[in-house]
Parts: sequence; structure tokens; C-alpha cells
Amino acid sequence: MRKKSFIALTTMLTAFSLTLSSLNDTNATAEEKNSQSHSKAVLKSQPRYSYNDAIRETVFVQSSLDTDLNGQADRIAVDIMRPKESGSKLKVPVIMDASPYYERLGRGNESEIKDKDKDGINEKFPLFYDNYFVPRGYAVVHPEMVGTNQSDGCATTGGYEEIESIKVVIDWLNGRATARDKNGKVVEAEWTTGNVGMIGKSYDGTLANGVAATGVEGLKTIVPIGAISSWYNYYRYEGLTYYKNGPGGLARTVTSTARKEACQPVFDRLNKEADDQTGDYNDFWNERNYIKDVKNVKASVFAVHGLNDYNVKMNQFADWWEALSKEDVPRKLWLSQIGHVDPFDFRRAEWVDTLHQWFDYWLLDIENGIMKEPAVDIERGADNWETYSSWPDKKAHPLKLRFLPGPNKDSNGILSPAPVKKRMSTQSFTDNPKQTETDMVTNETTVKSDRLVFLTDTLKNNVRLSGRPKISLRAGVDKPDSNLTVLIVDYGTDTRIDHESKGEGIRTLTEESCWGESSAADDACYKETEKTIHTAPYEVVTRGWFDPQNWKSILIEDELRPEKTYRFQWNTLPEDYVFKAGHRIGVIVAGSDYRRTVASTTGATYDVHLGQSYAELPLVGVKKTK
Repeated sequence: MRKKSFIALTTMLTAFSLTLSSLNDTNATAEEKNSQSHSKAVLKSQPRYSYNDAIRETVFVQSSLDTDLNGQADRIAVDIMRPKESGSKLKVPVIMDASPYYERLGRGNESEIKDKDKDGINEKFPLFYDNYFVPRGYAVVHPEMVGTNQSDGCATTGGYEEIESIKVVIDWLNGRATARDKNGKVVEAEWTTGNVGMIGKSYDGTLANGVAATGVEGLKTIVPIGAISSWYNYYRYEGLTYYKNGPGGLARTVTSTARKEACQPVFDRLNKEADDQTGDYNDFWNERNYIKDVKNVKASVFAVHGLNDYNVKMNQFADWWEALSKEDVPRKLWLSQIGHVDPFDFRRAEWVDTLHQWFDYWLLDIENGIMKEPAVDIERGADNWETYSSWPDKKAHPLKLRFLPGPNKDSNGILSPAPVKKRMSTQSFTDNPKQTETDMVTNETTVKSDRLVFLTDTLKNNVRLSGRPKISLRAGVDKPDSNLTVLIVDYGTDTRIDHESKGEGIRTLTEESCWGESSAADDACYKETEKTIHTAPYEVVTRGWFDPQNWKSILIEDELRPEKTYRFQWNTLPEDYVFKAGHRIGVIVAGSDYRRTVASTTGATYDVHLGQSYAELPLVGVKKTK
């Protein structure tokens, strides 16, 4: 593990009252008691600074960018809240949530924005970080990404410019860049230690990933929640396009209304360079791939992701996590059973407590034991969490489940781990671009012309999948282009989190809980939530899509030839899931999934060679197969 920077003990004692938190502490706030009830006593920074008296200021950091090509360097707007006492004698660390969403769309479950009444004054700091952490001696800093709200320029959907627009703010906090107030007066950040922790969900967490990949000095930790690590994988899957004109459309959405017209040439360029026509990986996407620069990461990482997040899908997290693991970056992980949701809204008390400890450890050098706890928390069912030392589980080994014919022509196929010694027949299906996912999955014992179904026997014991399932099809196809879809399904009636519901697994209640101190303009109270559950006969555990023309590489397409037999291989989305005893594992193979990707219109027919085609599942407790 890498060593943290050392802060003199005298500075810590000046800034903070460090005490062992106690459930019987009569001075503890209500939210502290709530949080403490979910954790054992640890050393923590305590609330001893006034939230209402905190300094609130806005500065504009000078960047080297000129994204709108107007001949002037883009200024990056930064809202700051810090204890009144902070200055040359008291230096505090920074919790930073950089975002493109502060003008509209908003942050959190309640879509908070900075300037609700549109009077030009940012009265509110969205989310609870300011309410909770400023009284505990932190500064909370909200940079507005280039092109958004009060910052100059144009958004570029994950490009170098967006990352640089936030990196330069960390440079300013460490004395390496210049900032001015609204009157043009130079402002120095003499009040900070320079230690920065970035946090954020979705785009905000993506900025944290990207900035960490620059290796900027001063960034000590990041907390990416449902965050992107490669923008290619946000708009593509193995050569297939999820939807067209994504990069330019998103850049236009987040760019400030006043600059949309001037930035239109930028949006058009983004769409052209993204190359929707082929879906191939190119230089445009490589620039937006932060994983390639993982060797630069110096910050620790506390990642949070939904196993059923189909906005920012699980491969975004898993690719980043595995790359960080190879570099031995200090890290921690929460995986929930819901979708694109902040942990504040699915495990609130534990989240605030754990985040508090994380920032205390990495930004204040408080030895609270957070890094000695199990590294991984995984949710199994609604609010049922288990801990592990690693992810994927080191005990998981790949088991090949071969696609074999059923007992007769009127039955679907079976999944078998047994080796195949003789040549087997083929089974065919035809791509039906109008087939829904429900059509693919239901009536699994019925033979249909537009899908293939392969099932295990009824499971005698629980079986845990941990990692990336792999699909390998030996097949011919009668058209030069088509799509492929695979679904791995748990067949068995059970009560599960309904992550397909409107709230992606949560329901917002009317009751509120408060986390920190409030002011007239910015209260610390947020609506509570609860898990949404349902009883269903099956669960689509994970999915994966594939462009057969990219069978060689995602870098180039190769037109398919009807006379040739191909080996199509790809991974589904990563997963961690327990199939229960009494259930069956199913693998569905079909053509287009129009709900998730741009459908093919060729109506291709596939001939799949049985015995030579298989699903390889990383299962815990099984022997590795060849």
C-alpha cells in the first residue's frame, strides 16, 4: 500500500477535536447518532465550526483551454464553502464535487441545482457534503465543468478539455494556477492543505476518474459512484452502437444555454469523430479512455456501482477496478443490487459514516482503521450485505457450460459442463429486430425461430457467479451484417429488488432525515427512500451484445461471408450473483436487442454449432475447466 502524506499533529489538533465517537456522547448531533448506530466507535473529526458562519465565495480559475475558439482562455467557475477560521493559520483539506449539472438537471435524488430562483446567485450547495463536512473542518468545492453554468467554453463529452478544466482547479488549490474573483482580483487558496478528495455520481464521478488518471499532485482520493472509465463503452458494446449522436447530444445538453449556438460546431465535430456508422474504436474514443492512463493514478479509490446499472454499465466499473488492482492502488468497493443510484439513497447511515471515515483517513491522516476493514461490500438482497476481501472473488474459476441439443426436436437445448467428443448438429435462429427482451426470456421451454435457449438441470446447491461471463459461438451467418445478443437468466420464482422499476430499485418517501447543519438557503434534510421489491419467475442476471463484423477486433469491421464459419467471442457485463438451489441457469442467444442497441435490419439467420459453442461462467467453488 502506498503511504499517505503526513500532516503535522499540531496542525491536526488545531483544526480538529479528535475524540472517540461514542453512542452516549451527549454532544453528538442526531445524524451522528444515527450513523454511529451502524458502526463501532472510531476516531473521527468532530463538528466544531459554524456552518452558518462559513465563508462562501466564487472564484474563476484561468485555464489553458479555448474550447469555443473565441481567442480567449476559458475560465472555470468554482464555488467554495469553508470554515470561517480557515486561512493562513488554519489550513483545511478539500472535498470536491466537479459537475456539469449545476445549472439544470441537478444533483442527487431531489435534483438540486445551485441557483434555483435564477437570480444569478448560487445560494445552494447541492447534496449533503457541505452541511456535514464543513462543520468538521473541511472545505467543500464545486467546480463547474468547462462549458457549463458560469464556466466558459464548450463541453466535449469526456474529452481532454473537460478533464483539464477540473485538473486546473486542483492546480490552483496547490498554488500552480491563477484564479480571480468576479471583480478581477487575484485570489489565492492560502486556506487549504492542498489535499483534495473528489467525489461524485455519474458524470461527476467520471470527472474524478479522468482527473485521477492525469496523476495531478494534491488529489489524494476519489470516490466515483456509477462512473464512466471509458466513453466508448458508454456509447458502444463490442462494436454495436447503443444509440446515435450520443457524444454531441450530451455535450449540447450540459453546455450552458447561453453558449449552445456558439458551441454547435463542437457538437457536430464530436458526432462526426465518434463514427456511429461503424461503431469501431478510434482515436476519438481512445482520448476518452481513462483506463489506458491508470499507471498515473496516485489517489486511492472508493468505488460504488450498481450491479444492475444499465446507464453506466458494470463494465465501466470493472475495467477500471481491475486496472487499479494491477497497479496496487489502495481501494474499497460497494456493489449494490440496484441501478444508477447514489448510496446516500440506498444505504444512507452506513454511507455517511463510511465516507466520513474514508475522508478522515485519506485527507487528514486519522488512523481510524478504515483500510483494515473488508475491502468489498456486496448487496445480495434488499439491504442484505456481505463482505469480501476482493472482487471478483479469488475463488471463482471459469466453468464451461457447453450448448447441447435437447432430448428431442420439440425441446430447447441444455447447458452441460461435460466434454464433447463427437461432432454435433447445428441449431438455427433468425434475427427478429422487433423481438422484445421479454419475448426472448419468457416461455423458456418453448422452441422459437428467433432465439435459442439453453438450460441447466435444477440446481442442487446455491451457485455464486463472480466476474465476467464469456460467450463463445461457433456459427455461420447468411448475411454480411447483423447483431448478436446473449442473456444469462436465473429461472426460479423469488423476491428480488425491482431494479427495472422507475426508481431503479428505490422508492422515495415523504419522510426526511438530516445530515449536518442547515441554513435558511441550504438545509441538510433529504427525503428517505426504501427498496422496491417484487416477486418474479425469473431474473435477467446479465447481458452482452456483439457486432459480428467486429469478430477480429473493435478497431475494424470485416464483412461476413455466408460460406464461412466464424468463432464469435465476447464477454457479457460483469456480475456478482447467487443462483439459488432449486433454480435453473439459462443462456439465451438471439439477434437484435432494440431496447438496448441500434437494431439490425438484415434479418440474418445464424447456424450455431452445438458442442463447439459455450458460455464460460466464473463460479465460486468449482474446478477450473479447459
